[in-house]
Amino acid sequence: MIELDRLDAAQIMTRNGWLARLPVEFQREVLARAILYRFSPRETIYRFGDPPGGIYGLVSGTVTVNTAPPTKAPRLVHLGVPGTWTGEGGFLTRQPRRIELCAATDALLLHVPLSVMDEMAAHDPEVVRYVSLILMMTVDVMIHVIHDLQIRDTTRRIAAVLARANWSGKGNVPLSQTELGLMANASRKQVNAALQYFSGAGWITNSYRAITVLDTDSLRDFSVDPDVS
Repeated sequence: MIELDRLDAAQIMTRNGWLARLPVEFQREVLARAILYRFSPRETIYRFGDPPGGIYGLVSGTVTVNTAPPTKAPRLVHLGVPGTWTGEGGFLTRQPRRIELCAATDALLLHVPLSVMDEMAAHDPEVVRYVSLILMMTVDVMIHVIHDLQIRDTTRRIAAVLARANWSGKGNVPLSQTELGLMANASRKQVNAALQYFSGAGWITNSYRAITVLDTDSLRDFSVDPDVS
């Protein structure tokens, strides 16, 4: 069970990710007006197609990010790590949620409701620009996702996805082989063979529903496709 108070949460969120890039006064207002929520593993934070709402910032734990075109079922594409914020689309466009966010482990998240964000923006128009930075950081993540999926060699593609899933640097990646296969567009057999290879090289250890990354740099170096300049 995660045991953190609001002071701990504030320190984490101002050291990493979106808030760390913004003025101290704005950081303080966000943290003062945010609500701290606890989620259990597999609990849904919000669903694809839900009405527009406020933003969520991951304080501790891991969340899964699932999305798809409007007529398709959402699929796992990424893992969120502490410092990550999302949900900005509802504030910027007033359109339904475009992703589904679920807790992969016990997780603590800060939530700034849409009504609070509107109040903040009415007081300071710069808030819109600050929130738009979340959108651009999300675009950066999606660029990485697309780049990983364009790696032609399956084993190298799986290595790239594992390295990205360990962006927090803490090593534990709470994914089953099936989930890793979804993220890497690979079969369970291909994932199993790749994990055996990585384990033999000393880059990971593998157990049920969890992979521990020991050497992210080696995974990232291996993932580079030698046939692409």
